[in-house]
Amino acid sequence: MTDTDTDTDDARTDPTHDPESIVRDYYDTVDDERYDDLVELFTEDVRYERPGQGAITGREALREFYLEGRPLENGSHEVHDVVVDDQTNTAAVRGSFSGVQHGESVEFGFADFHELEDGRIARRYTFTDRDEV
Repeated sequence: MTDTDTDTDDARTDPTHDPESIVRDYYDTVDDERYDDLVELFTEDVRYERPGQGAITGREALREFYLEGRPLENGSHEVHDVVVDDQTNTAAVRGSFSGVQHGESVEFGFADFHELEDGRIARRYTFTDRDEV
């Protein structure tokens, strides 16, 4: 085993680098509207993609999206399943959201994919049955 193998093994067993813990922290942090803590979960060059909408690239753009551009508010996520692929360091999440969008109560299911690098979310893809989230 090389030093690099040891570092990788340590990252996978360290709860601060555990993909499932990281993505669960993401949903808790966004629901609590702790946006400074939220962006710290992401790499500097994060890319967040949502179907039919432009990609959000970089932490500052992500912070701006959550502060000013996100159409969802006053809501919470319920995570139903998290599946982690240790080979690709990707976490797939299935859940539901209930809250407010454009002044109307909404509830919908979602599927998110989070690709992680060095214990942070580097790429995030969201899929829902709604046109805009």
